[in-house]
Amino acid sequence: MPVLRSLLHMVWMLLTVIPVALVLLCAAGLRINGKRLYRIAVFWLGLAISGARYILGIRYVVEGRENLPAPGQPAVLLVKHQSTYETFLMPVIMPNDLAYVFKRELLYVPFFGWAIGCLDMVHIDRKLKSQAFNKVVQQGRELLARGIWVIMFPEGTRIARGQSGKYKSGGARLAIETGVPVIPVAVNSGVCWPRKAFVKYPGTVTVSIGPMISSQGRQADELMGEVQCWIEHEMRRLDPTAYAQEVNRA
Repeated sequence: MPVLRSLLHMVWMLLTVIPVALVLLCAAGLRINGKRLYRIAVFWLGLAISGARYILGIRYVVEGRENLPAPGQPAVLLVKHQSTYETFLMPVIMPNDLAYVFKRELLYVPFFGWAIGCLDMVHIDRKLKSQAFNKVVQQGRELLARGIWVIMFPEGTRIARGQSGKYKSGGARLAIETGVPVIPVAVNSGVCWPRKAFVKYPGTVTVSIGPMISSQGRQADELMGEVQCWIEHEMRRLDPTAYAQEVNRA
């Protein structure tokens, strides 16, 4: 049954992304306001998340909404990354427009990539390193000044359930450069939507939003260390089974 459900959900996403992407491309060609373009994109993401609920049986709960700044106040969101699910989910549940920092290769994905290329996002060539970070700071500063929250996955890629990747300091450096706070977010999506897996499983994904952390007077590695500590500690609360081996080793 999970295989059939997963196949149906993939068909659902394909059938919905094509017309929505075409609408978005046409709207961008007509120079429609960026906020309206974002709403079109979020509409499709909502369809993907609703499909996950009704086809795959994946639901979500959000904890810590009170830790978010008021809409329009700048912030950098640093999110645990276990699957594609949270990439779709974050714009749906957040009360403010988001701008992802992502690798430019995604722009070449038919329809989906073409669509996100029309939005106010930051796409980078990770091979360029310092130049890529300069672009993040330049565009990130402009987006934050407009009240758009910048969202980044500090581990850089999807990490298997129960594991931790290397937390890169780019998000902390952006926050320090722009003087805005960071918001750590833990997500246990790997429980239902495993990393790079076709088959998904029913269950509940918990999104836990941590307390706002000031970037004022901080060093990037120190700030990112605090973010990592909170996220990884929270992951062990959200998904203790995945980290049971640590208890056994202790």
